[in-house]
Amino acid sequence: MDYTEIITEIYNEVRGIKERGKVADYIPALAEIDPSQLGIAVATADGNVFGIGDWQTKFSIQSISKVFTLAMVIRHIGDEIWQNVGREPSGNPFNSLIQLENECGKPRNPFINAGALAVTDRLMRLYERPKEDILCFIRQLADSEDIYFDKNVAISEIYHSSRNSALAYFMKSFGNIEGDVETLVDIYCNHCSITMTCGELARSFLFLANRGVNPFNGEEVLSVSMSKRLNALMLTCGFYDESGDFAFRVGLPGKSGVGGGIVAVIPGELSIAVWSPGLNRHGNSCLGIEVLERFTTRLQTSIF
Repeated sequence: MDYTEIITEIYNEVRGIKERGKVADYIPALAEIDPSQLGIAVATADGNVFGIGDWQTKFSIQSISKVFTLAMVIRHIGDEIWQNVGREPSGNPFNSLIQLENECGKPRNPFINAGALAVTDRLMRLYERPKEDILCFIRQLADSEDIYFDKNVAISEIYHSSRNSALAYFMKSFGNIEGDVETLVDIYCNHCSITMTCGELARSFLFLANRGVNPFNGEEVLSVSMSKRLNALMLTCGFYDESGDFAFRVGLPGKSGVGGGIVAVIPGELSIAVWSPGLNRHGNSCLGIEVLERFTTRLQTSIF
């Protein structure tokens, strides 16, 4: 399969699309990003990477980091995490307080903000140096040491974290958060601020295309069963209240972030990362979804 030719064709087709949405300006540091940028990278199961456009430009992965923190937790405690977090699509905005109240402080899934905060709270109890351990974990998956927190983005998010703090304190009132909320929000905002390129992001998700095994060092990151379940959660919950439409249009497990990144997986074959900062009303990259729909159409394949 000539992935370079395929993504080059798609890149040339979509870069002329004028309707690109708007950047996530509610996080001031992200409001400054040039919305005209577009990068695509494909990483195959043997570790080869093919890229086009701004695929080597660093960007804030935002909610994509929630996949990594969930993997770090379930590899240690497995199904125990589901006592704190559900596994159902939310059907509501990713920072909804209403749903959390209706469900007595238990988040609907680990990829909305409340769910990711609950997962991060468990991570704080499992790892002695949570921030350093998150970076180390992602660097190993991506086979790259050049991955860091973006301090400007993290500070910007912390300064505007009132809603996330409210979610955390509300869950704490139900006994679903044990740690210090300020520390929790700090760790959460930092892992959302991590910057990666499309190439690094595509490589970092290869373990989910490889039955839970990191192809770069042969380490079993997750069991086959855990890997399957994490892919299932990405398919049903990875795109906030647009997850159903993404499954309909693209047909792959994946995860988006309000930094404009999307990464998706074809199990046993590859992972693909797309970055375009302009977002639709659901908080997902407009061009990113368009690229991925065309990609699976060209390949005539999906998990279905």
